[in-house]
Formats: sequence, structure tokens, C-alpha cells
Amino acid sequence: MSWFPDNPIMQPLLTLLHQREGSLTRELLQQPAGFGLGQLPQSQLPDATTDMVCGFCSTGCGLKVHLKEGEAIGLSPTTSYPVNLGMACPKGWEALRVLDAPDRATTPLYRADKNGRLEPVDWDAALRLFTGRFRQIQEKHGPHSVAFISTGQMPTEEMALLGAVAKFGMGLRHGDGNTRQCMATAVVAYKEAFGFDAPPYTYADFEESDAMVFVGSNPCIAHPIMWERVMRNRRSPEIIVVDPRGNETTMYATQHLAIQPKTDQTLFYGVARLLIEQGRIDEKFVARSTTGFEEFARFVNDYSLARTASETGLEPNQIERFACTIHEKERVSFWWTMGVNQSHQGVRTAQSIINLALMTGNIGKPGTGANSITGQCNAMGSRLFSNTTNLLGGHDFKNADHRAKIAGILGMDESVIPTENSWSYHEIMEGILKEKIKGLWIICTNTAHSWINQNLAREMLSRLDFLVVQDMYHNTETAQMADLVLPAAGWGEKEGTFINSERRIGRIKKVRRAPGKALADFHIFQLVAEYWGCGEQFRRWSSPEAVFEVLKECSRGMPCDFTGVQNYRWIEEQGGVQWPCPEGMTAPVQERRLFEDGCFYHADGRAKFLFEASRPLTELPNEAYPFILLTGRGSASQWHTQTRTAKSPVLRKLYPEQPFIEINPADARALKIAHNAWVTVESRRGRMRAMALVTPAVRQGQVFIAMHYEETNQLTDAVFDPYSKQPSYKACAVNVKGGAE
Repeated sequence: MSWFPDNPIMQPLLTLLHQREGSLTRELLQQPAGFGLGQLPQSQLPDATTDMVCGFCSTGCGLKVHLKEGEAIGLSPTTSYPVNLGMACPKGWEALRVLDAPDRATTPLYRADKNGRLEPVDWDAALRLFTGRFRQIQEKHGPHSVAFISTGQMPTEEMALLGAVAKFGMGLRHGDGNTRQCMATAVVAYKEAFGFDAPPYTYADFEESDAMVFVGSNPCIAHPIMWERVMRNRRSPEIIVVDPRGNETTMYATQHLAIQPKTDQTLFYGVARLLIEQGRIDEKFVARSTTGFEEFARFVNDYSLARTASETGLEPNQIERFACTIHEKERVSFWWTMGVNQSHQGVRTAQSIINLALMTGNIGKPGTGANSITGQCNAMGSRLFSNTTNLLGGHDFKNADHRAKIAGILGMDESVIPTENSWSYHEIMEGILKEKIKGLWIICTNTAHSWINQNLAREMLSRLDFLVVQDMYHNTETAQMADLVLPAAGWGEKEGTFINSERRIGRIKKVRRAPGKALADFHIFQLVAEYWGCGEQFRRWSSPEAVFEVLKECSRGMPCDFTGVQNYRWIEEQGGVQWPCPEGMTAPVQERRLFEDGCFYHADGRAKFLFEASRPLTELPNEAYPFILLTGRGSASQWHTQTRTAKSPVLRKLYPEQPFIEINPADARALKIAHNAWVTVESRRGRMRAMALVTPAVRQGQVFIAMHYEETNQLTDAVFDPYSKQPSYKACAVNVKGGAE
């Protein structure tokens, strides 16, 4: 029996979709671009512009794309967009350049033999191979034997179509996103504390705080436009940085709390005890809007000032000053990123920050909040609509009413919706080792580089019966391991929406044609559905904007309700729209924060105090591995595995080409390591070469390596938060030896 549609039927569809991909976007707006173009000859001047949001990080900056005959030839920051106000970071300026890389994936590639080469095939052959092999695996090993790993880089509409096709059409039960690596901790922390995954802030809070507390966060280079918003603050704010390492942000800090790695949870419990002892809490807010405070107060009684100082490595007066600042300042905001999320106890650490905001009433008001800054451009879209961690629109796979609601909206039989949650990313990877996962579809992410304990990760991928990689580039570390590579369009080559860190829905547009035979991920998912034989289920999902309308209905009645968003054009006219934006909200304010009324999303309308005893690092230094390795962003011009940023000559000049390791001068002297000397860094899992940067930015006994280099994750340890299942990339034990072996 054949599972493939007849070729005469499918070939016209393939031709039609490719023609659609070739049609260039033309949107003539009010004035031609003139930014820095005065000296160009007339033939090179744009004849129109169009606005869209950037496709790198979660900031969601507005960019004005300069068009010539409908095709993008340049860009500049959009001055009126409420996110970036005319500013852009190096990555944003180079966003178009990376589309021109010579190693773009331009045709499907197939490896007929495990030891053979990837060879070009046409789309028809590729889709037959894909669906045929996955069906064979499912028939032999069961419906749970095939899974997908998605991304926070695609438009929301593409994520939703993938999750729906994979789970409702193909019968896949397990799928997760690379947002598991960056945002899962914040998601779980918010859901448990607030009742929904709801970052409460707006970027205006950067400008309206009297004190900003950055925890495991270096926005100066990780989110430079957000840092520009900090610099616009006219309230002479205290800037408090909680981070073991000195970095670009600590240079501006009024207080740098250089804690021992992963003791921030202890610090916040100790500060909470001080505030409670001194009666420095917002009793009215706590009584009206929270539950569990009395239990929390009893719990933190164990975190004395002496214990907190001993475990964190801080002086008692530093801790007391920190607590005093929180009390004395009228508007205190707390901000965290990967230094908290990527931890063996990340969820409880995030909630220890939330607890401080709740007990002092620093939430729901200008310049306040317990605020998680997202990483990827559409991590928020992935969190709500990818069908991975929850059912579309923040619904619950385990809730029968939710399944019935979504099935009714989609016009599908409720039985196609899974009744259980998917395995998480690390459970899918471990499922390969346990011979339960045999086929894997990786979309727009680079697992062989980015996953923790890289050598083991590659061993896992090599065991698959069939690995499909869908990406812009054919030579990523993961694509090089694939049996089948599907060429995908990138940002600027397709349509859709992103949702940024402050919950703002913004537009992206097609302003370039994807190279060769590459297709938008949206159209690839449509084709997979047709070849699988479930295309009829998704006839309503005919275009990104049609899917947007479906997702609006999925959001109805949920905290993320955006049924009041009229259409794509309306989003642009409003300067992006923050959710919630329910039906009837015809002219939403550009900057809106949550919980202004003191009501949260739990059934009782209250936020919860959540807590748990802090735990030591899972891998402590010893004689063989005497250093704690810290990892993080290296520069404002690098991005994740450098799949895109490395394609820009400009960006490559702005960061060190070779891996470097920051080491304290005293440790360097003891090991006889000179500045700029090559060294070998080794953990229990792997080793790498790096150039020594001797600096007091790191304390004795600690070293730092940027996360972007391929070799870094050969060292990291596969430890996961028990609640969010997020990997703990930030701390493990290593040794350092002079000379590169």
C-alpha cells in the first residue's frame, strides 16, 4: 500500500507554492527611505519602504526596510516604533546581510547511505522520503516513536501550523521547542505564581524605575536596545546587578553583588527575611492579592544574615544595603534572564524573585515587576501557540474542556488532540538512547551545537533511524548529521507575526525571495500535510493571516486574548499590540502592564508565594576539576550558535573569532598562563582550546567562556531543573591547563 498522493496531483501544488514564494512583497508607504542614502546614484535608491520587526532577539525592534522594485536593499531603525524608538543593535543592522550567505540551503538534500554524502533531490522525492520513512518507523515502533523539535525563531503562524499538523494530523505525541533551553523556567514560574505564563511588564518600566535589579542578566550586550531604554531613565535609579562575574552591565551598577554561582536563591530568601523582620512589606497588597505569605515568612526564618552571607560569599553589609534599597525606593523592578533560567533550581529561584516583588507590592505599577526577559525573537509565540508545552492559546492538553474548545474552533474531531503533555526536549533526546524515539524532525534549531553535553547529544542523534533537518543553511552542525535536509526561507522571506518579551505582537513580511527552491516553513508544513494525507484537516489554514484568525479564536477568553486585533494591517497601524487585547478594545494604549488591579489568573484571583530549600551546585569543584565554568553571551554581535551572525563580515569583525576564556589574574599566575596564551579547558565530558583573557572580571576559582562557540557545550553538564526541565548551562566543574593540547 502506498501512502503518497499521486504525483500528477501534487506537482501542480508544488509549482503553485514555488510561484507564490517568488512573488515579492510590494508595500508602498508614505515616504521613500532616506537614511544615509543621499550620495547613492539614483539607480540604487529605494523607491519605497515598509516596516517590520527584527528577527533576532526578543526585544522586537521595529525596522524600516528599504525596497527597490519590491525587494529589500537596505534597512534602518523605525523611529516611531514604541520598542526601539529609532535604535538598532549590530545584529539588527545586519539582518538582511545574513540572507545572502553562499551556504544557504537551496534544494532538498538526501543521504541515501549513512556513510554517504547529502545529494540534491527534488521536493517531490524529499516529501515522499520524509513521510514514507516516518510512517514506516511508526508502524514498526509505535506512534510515539517519531518526534519534532521546533524553535522560537519562526513566526507564530508557522509554529502553530507545525504543532497542529504534527500532533493532530500525523499523530505525533512528542514535540518540544528550543525555547526549552531558554524560557521554560520562566514559563513554569509564572504559571505557578500568577496562574498563567504572563510577563507583567512593558519596556517603559525600564525608564520609570527608581531601582532596577538585574539577576543573571547582562542586558548591556544581551539586549542592547533594552539597555538603551535603561539609559533613558531620568529618575537617577539604583542599578543593582546580581551576578558572579563582572560584565558590561556591572560597569554601570551602583551595587554589584558578586555572589557565588547559583546562590541567588539563598540571597533572595535572606533578603526576604530581613524585610519581614524590619516590617518592610506591603501588608495591604499581600493580604488582598496573595496567598501563602505566612508559610513563606516561616520558611525564610532559616535564612539568617549570617547564613546568607556565608553561602553567597557576600558581606553582610552588602545584603543589608540591598534590602534597604528595595524598601526605600518607590518603584523597584526585578529583571532576570538565562543566569536564573538555566539552573538546576531555576524555577524556585525565579519564584524567589517574584516573592520579593509580591511582598513589597512592586508589581502592576509603573517601574515595577518581576520580569523575565526572553531570548529568541518569538519565544513568547512559541510558549503560547506551538502546541508543545501547552495546547494552542495557553490551554491544557489534560483539560477535557480545553480540548473540546480547541477541537470546536478547528472543526476537528476531539480524539485527534492528545490528552497528555509531550515529552520535554531532554526526554525526547533521552528517548533516543532508550530506543523509544527513532525518527526526529528538527526545525530551525541547531541541536548538535546548542544542546548540553554536546558529545553525548551528537551520539544520540547518530542513533536515529531517520533525522530530518529543516533550516536556512545546509551546513549547520545538525544538518551535517541529517538524512534529509529541507531548505527553508528565513526572516524577511516570509509572512507572519512575532510576540516579543513585553507581549507585543509585531509583523514580519516577505521582502526578499528565498534562494533556489527554498520554501517558507509554512508552505513546507502544508506540503507535509498533503503528502501525509491529512491536508483536508488544514484547508482553513491557507495562509499565515488565515492562521492568525484561527489563533485569535483559540485565545478567546484566555489571559492572552487578542481577539480585538483586527488584522495584520491594524497591528502595524497600532505600532504593535500587546496582549491582552480582547474584542472591543479598539484603540489599545501602546505601553500596558499586567496586574494593575492586583488581580491574578488563579481561580481565587491571587498570586502564590512558592518556595523550596536552596540546593548546592550539582557538580562542585575538586582537585581534578578546581574551577567553576560560567557561560553566557560574548558580545552584542553574536547570536546563539552563530548560524546567522557568522554570515556577516561586519558582525564577525565585532567579536573574537577564536574561543576565549576569562581567568582571574591570581589563577593565571598560579598556572603560569599568560594573557592571550592558548590553554586547554577540560570537564568530565569533553575538552576545548581557548585563548586566555586574564581579567579580574571573574573571581578566583571561576572561569568564563562565551556560549556561542561550537566547543563550549562539549564541557557543559546535562543537569535539568526538576520542574521546567530546562538545562543548567551556566555552571560546571573544569580544569585549565597552560598550552593547547
